[in-house]
Amino acid sequence: MVSSPTPVADHQHRLSHPYRITSGDGFQLHQIDPGSTDHTQISDKHAAEAALANGVERMAELQDKLYAQDRWALLLVFQAMDAAGKDGTIKHVMSGVNPQGCQVSSFKAPSALDLDHDYLWRANQCLPERGRIGIFNRSYYEETLVVRVHPELLARQTIPEVLVDHDIWQHRFRDIRHYEDYLSRNGVVVRKFFLHVSKQEQKRRFLERLENPEKNWKFSAADIRERAHWDAYMEAYEQMIRHTASEHSPWYVVPADHKWFTRLVVADAVIDALESLHLAYPTVNDQARRALAEAHQQLLNE
Repeated sequence: MVSSPTPVADHQHRLSHPYRITSGDGFQLHQIDPGSTDHTQISDKHAAEAALANGVERMAELQDKLYAQDRWALLLVFQAMDAAGKDGTIKHVMSGVNPQGCQVSSFKAPSALDLDHDYLWRANQCLPERGRIGIFNRSYYEETLVVRVHPELLARQTIPEVLVDHDIWQHRFRDIRHYEDYLSRNGVVVRKFFLHVSKQEQKRRFLERLENPEKNWKFSAADIRERAHWDAYMEAYEQMIRHTASEHSPWYVVPADHKWFTRLVVADAVIDALESLHLAYPTVNDQARRALAEAHQQLLNE
């Protein structure tokens, strides 16, 4: 189900909460309009840029405490169709974060080494350390998306044939739910974003990439081939969200036809996650304070 905004007395109304899904029961993708800019009074790009700048500043403050406290880690997972704006969202939303406290991992087609391991293996190598924010640009969820739309890819994984049956997708959903449970119990906070772009807007962005020489590099013929499977992908995304949304590891289905709105929603969700940790700089005990006082006096006496 799509969660409602939290009551003001409990938690300030947040821009991201209408798009936060904590239970997949009854969820349908059409419940979220890709072109929506609801739940905000901001209506123009200039105001959106100012609001995002404020959000980025707040995020930087929280990330500094996250790094100093060195207890929690935050994992942000981004999934989307081509041209939905993942790269731009990551670039703009995380623009103020200290690079020492943030790491981005992009998951493309698995290598031969990856295929010789279970499908969660390569994701495990990229998990953020405590005190850091990790970003997965695509993720282990590709195993329930592109591999589901193109089941012939399963053959490359050399999984024992007896294990590849009609229940494999339900098994993978269960694996991922348990994996994210495990992460949450070990101090890794998981927040997942599906940037929900419409087929019409994707077409417009593809045409822009083709017609603007400076953007030609962004286009790949594979993009058109995957677009032909649009309906299958939408079904796969819907099933993915239904089976893996949870209270501790929610999905945000973010309208992505207006990039300025997408970035505001994602920034708000990240800030919300960090604020929920009640972060603070480490306190210094009496013994350490005495040592600091001695060091201070030594410097003054030089």
